[in-house]
Amino acid sequence: LLEKLLRDFNGAVILITHDRAFLRRVATRIIELDRGQLRSYPGDYDNYLRRRAERLHAESLANTAQDRKLAEEEVWIRQGIKARRTRNEGRVRALETLRAERAQRRERMSDPSFQLQLAQKSGKLVAEVKDLAFAYERPIVQGLTTTLLRGDKIGIIGPNGVGKTTLLQLLLGTLAPQSGSVRLGTQLDVAYLDQTRAQLDPKLSVQDNVSGGSEQVEINGKSQHIISYLQDFLFSPQRARTPIHRLSGGERARLLLAKLFTRPANLLVLDEPTNDLDLETLELLESLLVEYSGTLLLVSHDREFVDNVATSVLAFDAPGSLQEYIGGYSDWLAQRPSATETKAPQADKPSTTVYTPPAPKAAKLSYKLQRELEAIPGQIDTLEQEQKTLSEALSDPTLFSTQPDTAQQHAQRLSVIEAELDSLMERWMELSP
Repeated sequence: LLEKLLRDFNGAVILITHDRAFLRRVATRIIELDRGQLRSYPGDYDNYLRRRAERLHAESLANTAQDRKLAEEEVWIRQGIKARRTRNEGRVRALETLRAERAQRRERMSDPSFQLQLAQKSGKLVAEVKDLAFAYERPIVQGLTTTLLRGDKIGIIGPNGVGKTTLLQLLLGTLAPQSGSVRLGTQLDVAYLDQTRAQLDPKLSVQDNVSGGSEQVEINGKSQHIISYLQDFLFSPQRARTPIHRLSGGERARLLLAKLFTRPANLLVLDEPTNDLDLETLELLESLLVEYSGTLLLVSHDREFVDNVATSVLAFDAPGSLQEYIGGYSDWLAQRPSATETKAPQADKPSTTVYTPPAPKAAKLSYKLQRELEAIPGQIDTLEQEQKTLSEALSDPTLFSTQPDTAQQHAQRLSVIEAELDSLMERWMELSP
């Protein structure tokens, strides 16, 4: 819907996004900020990728030629006494210019080069779900029956607040169903990236968040220094010692991946992993997940990411109504009920849902409603603080083994908080002038 509104808009639009599908369908010009310089690329995202690659190749050739010339001139200036007596002063000045240009050159940041760790194979059956049902004030899941097998890559799609994170907790057994059953397979080693990002301790540095204070991490059976490991995620040695409260959103996203991938896993659970990721890291993560031989549960709004990674999707076609579709996001668009009732939409077009403006609100709220509106922000803040505390507690992997009842209670309370926050936000929007 947003894509259609922007494409139909007659004015200018400036947008910042890492959503490649969104860029392809909306943008008519790409402006890139690279090493302190702005460059404009007319055309769509694919044209930008092609022209950027051409520019970087030409830049690499020019830098190589400049470095070769500088090396030759440095050899010349260091020649013997006789040569220095007769040296060309113009050539000396040219050398000084070369030195200054080389000193001012800003090298392009290298691409990330991390890898996934695969634990021992899980059993062939990862999870068997029968007549699963769960609800809060409204149904989250009703009558879901499915089987997850080793090697499946399941994308979970649906609007915000529909219950995708709750579904993950049900599938992992951290939240008990109200009816039906979830039977987990054997030899499961789970690595879970939580969308709340609660696994990061703001009091610790980048390297201590990943290694727990150790100088070494073990990656695929080999010991690696923590600084070297973090460089694969584009953290310089100086940045690796930085407190995480100084990190950008993209750096925090890369740090979460660095922390997650120190653990061998045969079941990866990624809840909104692409948020804030730069395009290079996003594309590397995408390629690694395509080659990953374990099982993947993926929640994402990045349509191209789901298209390229998922082998099937679980889609919330309606609140409480989950359907399974073979393929990725585009396949779901073509197969969903609303698409089969009429002509199936093209994969690169947004939903044909017609935007209906909200009904006009009353000019002035009553005293009671005004008091209710004023109280909502405080209620939201209290719930979000509780959500953060519970998420931090659940990020401790020992909690599930030492206090399973407490872990389950925390998970259930988190799901309740999510529903309450959704309800409060809807009420706030309803009452706001």
